[in-house]
Amino acid sequence: MNIYEIKSVSQRLEGNTYPGRGIILGKSQDGKSAVAAYFIMGRSSNSRNRIFTEKNGEVFTEPFDLSKVEDPSLIIYAAIRQFENNLIVTNGNQTDTVYDGLKSGISFDTALAAREFEPDGPNWTPRISGMLTFENGGFTYQMSILKSGDEEGSFCNRFGFHYASKAGLGHFLHTYVCDGNPIPTFQGEPERVSIPDDIDVFTSEIWNALDENNKISLYVRYIDLATGEMKNRLINKNV
Repeated sequence: MNIYEIKSVSQRLEGNTYPGRGIILGKSQDGKSAVAAYFIMGRSSNSRNRIFTEKNGEVFTEPFDLSKVEDPSLIIYAAIRQFENNLIVTNGNQTDTVYDGLKSGISFDTALAAREFEPDGPNWTPRISGMLTFENGGFTYQMSILKSGDEEGSFCNRFGFHYASKAGLGHFLHTYVCDGNPIPTFQGEPERVSIPDDIDVFTSEIWNALDENNKISLYVRYIDLATGEMKNRLINKNV
């Protein structure tokens, strides 16, 4: 087993009908861009009734059809926000927890210590989070997963990962191993994935690798490390 093996996103997702929600952070192959991607999937009608919207550089999940919203608490949130030199990406309203924490002077990890997995037993969906921190023309990044330690959801286990950026390398964290009842929680370290130079190539690769019935929305951002210029791609299945 090669622990340093890097696979494409399509290889990581091959045959997997339900990885849930996923975050990918890393650097493009040419070393010129910081990269962040976030996708959502859904099995229930409530989960599938969503779209991504972008407002002033921030990304939100919103209902596609307001009349069909059943429970907005776990499906409507800010997914991507920026505070100073930090870009925050998460799968829930802990985006705001991290943002508010940074604003008050506490760290990514300390802010997330106040949160737990989602209260949606028996799945106990993990809260996955990531943050890019830009400094001196480069960046580092962190990832976190908060997940239940047992089938009853009686306690929370917390795992944090800190990365230096390396050209062509990304880390991929998703909420579930695969489909199931209950759905099995992601295990181990974030998966190593390759990141191409072209945002359209990467966007298509991720979107095409997600199960056609369960995928909902995808957002990809490339940030030029020399100029700060951003390229964004947003795909909604519901249009």
